[in-house]
Amino acid sequence: MLLSDFLRVELRLTGTHVGCEHGVCGACTVLVNGEAVRSCIMLAVQAHGATIVTIEGAADTDPDLFRSLRQAFTECHALQCGYCTPGFLISAYAFLREHPNPASLTDDEIRGGLSGNLCRCTGYQNIIRAVRLTARARATPTVQT
Repeated sequence: MLLSDFLRVELRLTGTHVGCEHGVCGACTVLVNGEAVRSCIMLAVQAHGATIVTIEGAADTDPDLFRSLRQAFTECHALQCGYCTPGFLISAYAFLREHPNPASLTDDEIRGGLSGNLCRCTGYQNIIRAVRLTARARATPTVQT
């Protein structure tokens, strides 16, 4: 059984979408031991003992980052039909966690970090804007009173 099928059918975590079933579109992206992977090309048994984070649990892993990403996707109109959104959010989440100085990221670097995800609706510009907005917000220190 594929990991994507196990998550959706057995665990009823339906936020992980299945698009191409060949690992090309990125709609099924989840974190396995902190790395973004395509769950439609991974067997469930291969994930035995691993820490798996789906879109449903991403907010529990790093609430500030995930909240910032969701807010930026909304503000920048980075989603339309929403089918690819969970995969983009997980990929962007993993990408931003890997970069200690996110404010210095260029649009080309962001494109590279999201290159395994396809969207048929947005044209990508708003998705890149949302990731850039999140990166800049994470680099700006907040003042607590």
